[in-house]
Amino acid sequence: MSAIGIVGTGSYVPENVISNEEIAAGAGVTADWIRDKTGIGQRHRAADHEATSDLAAEAARRALRQAGLSADQLAFVVVATSTPDHPQPATASIVQHLIGAGRAAAFDVNAVCSGFLYGLTVGAQLLRAGTEPSARYGLVVGADIYSRILDYSDRRTAVLFGDGAGAVVLGPVPTGLGVIETALVGHGDQHRLIGVPAGGSRAPASQRTLAAGEHFFRMEGRAVREFVQEALPKAVSSLLDRAGMPADQVQHFVPHQANGVMLNEVWPDLGLPNASLHLTVDQHANTGAASVAVTLDTVHRQGALGRATWCCWPASAAG
Repeated sequence: MSAIGIVGTGSYVPENVISNEEIAAGAGVTADWIRDKTGIGQRHRAADHEATSDLAAEAARRALRQAGLSADQLAFVVVATSTPDHPQPATASIVQHLIGAGRAAAFDVNAVCSGFLYGLTVGAQLLRAGTEPSARYGLVVGADIYSRILDYSDRRTAVLFGDGAGAVVLGPVPTGLGVIETALVGHGDQHRLIGVPAGGSRAPASQRTLAAGEHFFRMEGRAVREFVQEALPKAVSSLLDRAGMPADQVQHFVPHQANGVMLNEVWPDLGLPNASLHLTVDQHANTGAASVAVTLDTVHRQGALGRATWCCWPASAAG
């Protein structure tokens, strides 16, 4: 079985930059309050003509260029998103068309902010299975446009999110490198902490749901913070145990960019004495399923990774 790893990264954030000052008044806070509570200084917002597939396709093209591959070499396209272009078809099918990956299977993954790591895990396993001799490369994209589902008067959500996309190309790598271990864990008992109440089969969109603002993203911020502070150290420890990797060998930690202040607070509890914590939340805010991939691409293009061992939250380790 060939080792499977990341052979190219790419990311794209829209040109339109939104400052804290532009968000603060509507949410009933100040620009300084946003930075003090979240570590965010700005975020990017998609143009009116841009959909999630447009951001995803551009990130994909950049990842393919870095990998030195063409789209027709891809066996699959996986798009992780909770803000798809449409309820159907899959946004991945649109990305497949936009980048010219005519030979690739295409499907979406919706695990909200964890989606990219779910897609990475599934993609690596598909290539390892090797059911098709020619299936050597796959594309995993995380992309979200949260600006379309925010209530800008709700300070719990309006200040936190930006738009963006990040992508990786997976393929064969030398033995000893690549994806070492992944760990996917669900906490369905906490499903009420975040969500968009309306628009699905339980509460179809209607005049009532629109009037009640139930098509906006909602989050119980304090409860989410408490959950992360308790669960993240356990998740990192469990992943390292599964991988058989001593904590002091991890050199880089690439987390989901949920909240910069929260991440800095929980960082000492992760027990990674020799690792660097990589944050892009100050420039991009929380880009949902894109955030790990965008940050990974940023760090990679800065030349920081090399062949180092790194770990990202939620739960993946690679060399």
